[in-house]
Amino acid sequence: MSLAKQQYGGVYPLLLIVLATSFVMSVCFGAVDIAPAEIVSGLRKYSTSGDLSLNERIMLHIRLPRAIMCVIAGASLAVGGTLMQALFRNPIVEPGLIGTSSGAAFGAALYFVLGALWKLDTGPWSLPVAASAGAFLATGLVFVLSKSRQQGNGSIITLLLMGIAINAVFLSGVGFLSYIARDPQARSITFWNLGTLSGSSWPSVLVTSISSVLCIVIALLYSRQLNALMMGEEEALLIGVNVKRLKRNVLLVNVIMIASVTAFIGVISFVGLLVPHLLRIWKGSDNRYLLIGSAIAGGILLSAADLAARLILKPSELPIGIVTSLVGVPAFIFLLRKNKYFF
Repeated sequence: MSLAKQQYGGVYPLLLIVLATSFVMSVCFGAVDIAPAEIVSGLRKYSTSGDLSLNERIMLHIRLPRAIMCVIAGASLAVGGTLMQALFRNPIVEPGLIGTSSGAAFGAALYFVLGALWKLDTGPWSLPVAASAGAFLATGLVFVLSKSRQQGNGSIITLLLMGIAINAVFLSGVGFLSYIARDPQARSITFWNLGTLSGSSWPSVLVTSISSVLCIVIALLYSRQLNALMMGEEEALLIGVNVKRLKRNVLLVNVIMIASVTAFIGVISFVGLLVPHLLRIWKGSDNRYLLIGSAIAGGILLSAADLAARLILKPSELPIGIVTSLVGVPAFIFLLRKNKYFF
């Protein structure tokens, strides 16, 4: 049994217990508190087509899909962060580094402004589609503009710098759209860019579940190759890793996973940066186990943050991005000050 497997073997049960606890608390607590007995009765009545009380309806149609979305989104963001940190061989990068998050923010802002300007008759899928289109547009630009220089040891650095540039361009576009928007649209842009899970529904849970689970499974298939890449591109080539194909496939998985989640919940920072960083320091950087641990811990962090966002100003609700930043920034500064930002 490998050392990494021994290290993570005792962590998974603990993380799963914490995840289950945070999930139940996320369903129970909010503007209206729901007792565990009402959760059980609501599920039983739903399966037998019985009449549901108000609290049971809230639990089934609002709280439960939101709690599931928290777990899915947190897992996706954390796994995306793990992939990017392994690919760039740098533990202080995050999933939106190659323009995915800023592109999604631009697509959402464009939807808010143009939808109001042209009085478009839009359905519930219009905003996610616009955000996804923006995410893929921004990421595609990063690939196209850096493709001619994707050679040798400088390829990852070129991609990183191009991602920073494209992020700046699209965030400038978001700022411009916020400036020309009317007050309701500007508020919508601001609120969406701070992240929100209030619009979670069963269709959105289904879409994100399928894309996230598939992407995480594919990411696990590349975990050994990512371990080899962490030693350096030349070393990975020597042991038979097709580095160029690995980069392309891992980046594609990251884009699909992050775009699908961001399209529904907005931009949420620090989950993909902090979770794999903490687990790496705690139990090691073997991606075969780090990816699974990050998925579980990401669900825990986002569930806890969403619960705090609903309870701090109860019955009002804080944007979840504010909570993750308030927790993430001090924790990350502490880690950097301790000089433990290595693999």
